[in-house]
Amino acid sequence: MPLLTEDHLASYAEVLVWAMRTSRAVPFKNGELVLLRYDHDALPLAEAVYAALMDAHLHPLPQALPTSFMQSEHFGNSSFGQLTFAQPGLDELHKAAAGVITILAPDDLTSLAHIDPRTIAAGEQTEMRSLGVLDRRRRAGLLGSTVCLYPTSALAEASGMELPEYAERLARACLLMTPDPVAEWKRVRKELAAMGKWLDSLNISRLHLEGPRCDLTLCPGEKRKFVGVTGRNIPGFELYLAPDWRTVEGVFFADQPSLRWGRLMSDVRLEFHGGVALNTTAGHGGQFLAGRLASDAGARRVGEFSLTDKRLSRVERFMAHTLLDENFGGEFGNCHIALGGASAASFSGPPQELTQEREAELGFNASAMHWDLVNTEQKRVTAVIPGVNGGTGRRTIYENGHFLV
Repeated sequence: MPLLTEDHLASYAEVLVWAMRTSRAVPFKNGELVLLRYDHDALPLAEAVYAALMDAHLHPLPQALPTSFMQSEHFGNSSFGQLTFAQPGLDELHKAAAGVITILAPDDLTSLAHIDPRTIAAGEQTEMRSLGVLDRRRRAGLLGSTVCLYPTSALAEASGMELPEYAERLARACLLMTPDPVAEWKRVRKELAAMGKWLDSLNISRLHLEGPRCDLTLCPGEKRKFVGVTGRNIPGFELYLAPDWRTVEGVFFADQPSLRWGRLMSDVRLEFHGGVALNTTAGHGGQFLAGRLASDAGARRVGEFSLTDKRLSRVERFMAHTLLDENFGGEFGNCHIALGGASAASFSGPPQELTQEREAELGFNASAMHWDLVNTEQKRVTAVIPGVNGGTGRRTIYENGHFLV
């Protein structure tokens, strides 16, 4: 029996094409090029997406991603020249692309556990430079992109589930069990847009997160907006913004485990002073955490602050992958921060205005890393907002897992 039925695969493909279209500022035209990047185990979904792109009169270009074994060889058995090798012709290909759909289906979550994180970081920086053209096209509104997950035995085992249960929970999280998944995603997008508009209207000057093991304050910063469903990833139930990293103070605790580069992190505690995580501990993986935080100047700073409303989310338990876990609903919703690079989508001005100099001026964090750390405990988020006669007031905007609109 297939992990996902033919109907679910067809619905998933429709959702991904819709998400890619949604993430692009300008409409697609017939005959434009779409890069279809996929892991080997995701071939059934890749074929369904290929068919959907053909039906949309677009040109799909399939690209198989390296397997876990290939990645292990690349990072663990390479010279410096091989590690930093830039594939010829990528700039030209990326300049021609109007869209990118990426389907992740990891066949081994521990294949990089034996490799020095500094080696992986050097290789990732080379990859980021090769993707620079795509990023610039995305910021200019000329590229649509989305990324999703396909169920695998490795993911199921890491999450403590049998593969059929994992596949069913993934399908539910992506709203594939609904009569019309695309229509359902449009509804979620509309609801989150309304919540984001409400939050923006409050002109929040400071946010305070309080929980059993969290006590964090930060300022949204100038020229910011809350962002909901952009289409950049499926699923996407969160509302997030890129705060002014310089204003982050206090303690954040991530009770949800995190898998990265083959390492398991758990019970991560970060203490921020002057916007920088100076005191850090972890119940498991502390040495790896310290290494990642030293990877570049922005790795100890916050690039994202996010809240998920449990009434919308269909992610109900740990799924062993950030794409799902950052959208966790559960009993109390979730709040997560991302260490590292900030998203330009949170900038409220014209995209072309957000140069590197302007990002630095406004406190948008810059880093090669973007690492989401999730807190699922009971929490309250309070906003400091302008009051009457030039004063300020406080208003609870999120409690018991949902926004108080």
